[in-house]
Amino acid sequence: MQRGSNRLSAHRDEELKHELRDLLRSGHPAQTEEWHGSEPAAEDDPELAGGPIAPGGSSATPEAVRLELSRYLSRHSFPADPFALALTLRDANAPDALADPVARLPRTARYTTVQELTDALISADTERRG
Repeated sequence: MQRGSNRLSAHRDEELKHELRDLLRSGHPAQTEEWHGSEPAAEDDPELAGGPIAPGGSSATPEAVRLELSRYLSRHSFPADPFALALTLRDANAPDALADPVARLPRTARYTTVQELTDALISADTERRG
């Protein structure tokens, strides 16, 4: 005995598959209303095509690092020391290129905002290079 659907609904499923086949294969958005589609990236959004943004990378502007950190850290993550923040980043599946520099910050420091953490990462990277 088959459970879950009867012959009528299975027949209707096949009809719908046949009706939607060309639309789904076309590669165009299936929504009829424009507002249903996804929003394109803004002109001032950082480029993420080159991989994750990390302090010390070629695209590591302070704004890009702050945006990347804020993707993984919430306001509830603060105040915290670098060890706790690195652990939070790893728990949120942040890239190692972002979590490792946070873990290398001085253990005695405490950060209360993403901006403070970003400033510390940028200055640590500047000191390491210079």
